[in-house]
Amino acid sequence: MLCGIDVGGTHTDAVLIGPEGVVACAKLPTNHDDLLASIREALSSIVAVAGPAAIDRLTLSTTLTTNAIIEGTADAVGVLVSGGPGIDPEAYRQGGHYHVLAGAIDHRGRETAAVDLDAAKAAVDAWLAEGLRAFAAVTKFSTRCPDQELALRDLLAGRADCVSLGHEFSGRLGFGRRIATACLNSAVWRVYNRFCDAVEQSVADLGMTAAISVLKADGGTMPLSVSRTQPVQSILSGPAASVMGIIAVCDIAEDSVILDIGGTTTDIAVFAAGAPLIENEGIAIDGRPTLVRALRTRSIGVGGDSAVTVSRLAIEVGPRRFGPPMALGGKVPTLIDALNVQNVIAVGDPRASYQGLLDAATPHGFDPEEVAEAAILNAVNQIRSEVAAVVREINDRPVYTIFELLEGRQVRPTRVYVMGGPALALSALLQDAFSEEVIVPESFAVANAIGAALARPTFSVELFADTAAGRLTIPSLGVARSVSGNYSQAAAEGEAGASLRDYLASIGADVDDAPIETVELSSFPMVEGQELAGHNIRVACQVRPGVSGAYKQAVSKQC
Repeated sequence: MLCGIDVGGTHTDAVLIGPEGVVACAKLPTNHDDLLASIREALSSIVAVAGPAAIDRLTLSTTLTTNAIIEGTADAVGVLVSGGPGIDPEAYRQGGHYHVLAGAIDHRGRETAAVDLDAAKAAVDAWLAEGLRAFAAVTKFSTRCPDQELALRDLLAGRADCVSLGHEFSGRLGFGRRIATACLNSAVWRVYNRFCDAVEQSVADLGMTAAISVLKADGGTMPLSVSRTQPVQSILSGPAASVMGIIAVCDIAEDSVILDIGGTTTDIAVFAAGAPLIENEGIAIDGRPTLVRALRTRSIGVGGDSAVTVSRLAIEVGPRRFGPPMALGGKVPTLIDALNVQNVIAVGDPRASYQGLLDAATPHGFDPEEVAEAAILNAVNQIRSEVAAVVREINDRPVYTIFELLEGRQVRPTRVYVMGGPALALSALLQDAFSEEVIVPESFAVANAIGAALARPTFSVELFADTAAGRLTIPSLGVARSVSGNYSQAAAEGEAGASLRDYLASIGADVDDAPIETVELSSFPMVEGQELAGHNIRVACQVRPGVSGAYKQAVSKQC
């Protein structure tokens, strides 16, 4: 059976899914000071129902890396960069330990200037003396020839705890994005690997032998062992779990809006003709564009535990959260308290909710019922306004779904799917606010954990072959070898697909449930003088996001 755990800002959800459907589920408060404790408690509750041997695979969705970046607890990183002619690498400076080296590789992967290893060693020595142990090395066009990055890694061997190389994250070009991605990866490496150590120990302590995976930002999974070297891929896995959850529990074919209303935020996603949109070039993290592919989502600070603030001018919900609702022992009235007072729900102690809103309302001449009604309306209107803004942005420029580029097509949602703890309570109010049909799936409360459990592995490879230079690289797999002058486009496509298939098999993925598709195939003649010197061939293959077909039938309902 498959187990999925989603660690959210307010609750940690867990589900166990077998061939017959959901076997067990749990929803527990998230311990922000110890995310591992939340996972351990959720997992223990599932094991208590089914036993440790029943769980074949465990998939986690965690906010750990996102929190480390936002809260400033990530490591300082020493960044070594060489750019050569063209854009000044200083334009992409990351942090206070950033050194630009002499050295250059051209667009065909030819070294035109050797990297200055002496200068690199001097910079590294100084950083080590300051206590740095995390590093990143990025050279322009390293996807075409990684030799200079590999030389910098060798220089750091035995002296660094972590070295992230730019060419390892994607075959796509984008010097600035590559620098930011490598830097962020090293910044979160230590905190993430400590978390992995603890997860593996907890699983062993419970007597489990399940394979452990982590949900990525693009809605796919990667083995925990692989995620140790690329923790940056786990950023924004929470919103990804929401999208994969709705794919798992509903068969969506139309333009739609997805709302996951949690305790801290509401995550918004848009589907075009049943397919989620994706940030194809990569998301921005902490304001820095990266190469991390992610499902396109938007989060706003409106959730069940969002604080209600009252003044003579306005009654508002969010964006801050100060703890649980007063009905559950909190100190500040929240949206849940407002819903309690309006008798929309019955959570905890309604008298505490009433008293909290009374104390907030009285100084400004309101009564608790007025404040509750206005707070609920404010929350619903914020969600509606943000959805409208997201749809406008999508229609302003071409966007990608997980299947294709949409150009010249307007997305016009006809349904709004709502999930998360407060979904059912807010559904009627949301229906009043939206002209589209509002639908709450049967498994609305734990759909994100279902999405984590059923998500299948995703991976992409880009193969570059320069037959004139006799060179072939597959950057994300670390492949670099020579090729003959008659190496063909068809051979390149076959090798890219076979390499991806072999990689998936090596990480234990079910290759039959992970269809490989070619998304880019090109070959350009290269002329030197007046003669054909060879071809520049590029192939991109991927396994796109999706859920396990064998289990989807067990959890999917008519929505």
